[in-house]
Amino acid sequence: MGRLSYDFDGETVIVTGGSSGIGRAAATRFGDAGATVLIADVDEEPRDVDAVVPTAQRIRDAGGEAHFVETDVSDPDGVESVVEAAREYGGVDVMVNNAGVSRQAPFLDIDPEVLDALYEVNVRGVFVGTQAAGRDMIERDDPGCIVNTASISSEVSQYGQSAYDVSKAAVQMATRGAALELGEHGVRVNAVAPGHIGTEIIEGWTEEASSYDRESGLLKPLPLGRAGTPADVAGAFLWLASDDAGYVTGETLTVDGGWLVT
Repeated sequence: MGRLSYDFDGETVIVTGGSSGIGRAAATRFGDAGATVLIADVDEEPRDVDAVVPTAQRIRDAGGEAHFVETDVSDPDGVESVVEAAREYGGVDVMVNNAGVSRQAPFLDIDPEVLDALYEVNVRGVFVGTQAAGRDMIERDDPGCIVNTASISSEVSQYGQSAYDVSKAAVQMATRGAALELGEHGVRVNAVAPGHIGTEIIEGWTEEASSYDRESGLLKPLPLGRAGTPADVAGAFLWLASDDAGYVTGETLTVDGGWLVT
């Protein structure tokens, strides 16, 4: 099958949570497409088992331009700072609010501290990141686009993941609300909803995961027969940020191997 080729030359892209997993894959694709990429994460070192070098270095080694900016998205000032840092490179054109955390526990065992931890990163981090990028684009009179990482959990409940599901449902609604209000300024806001992806947060389709599937029912057989990889998801971010999606806003693009249809 064919492969789409994107050109983001001259554009500045911020990817939160870009050191590992889906964020790393998306950041790398943007870098390969010519963008200047700012990797905003709490730790520069990747957590992926097969990753050898930090994301920014990986992009530079391939001939691109990328920089790491230590950022804790649970701190609103930190999010504002990375958007401000993008001004050095012309200002943010594409904001990818990807940083996220996961906590699993039965519904009745979830305590307020777990809810707060998920809210600070998954909800407030995305909300504030969208605000900061939107304000900056409007102030510069240079509308761009914002892509948030939602989840199949934005649509369906999964056993032992109620708190996480709630946080990702909030991401989807924040995306829609921002799209509604920022559209008049030409700023597009969309989301990507991955299914079960082999990242540092959720284990891939290993034999251990298959056993977990049989024992718990958390995972299930998919039409495409496997868990996804970060590379399977990365292209969705580029498409939503591209001119081909210029009339798309407020949407959630699901990349789940058929999870939601089974």
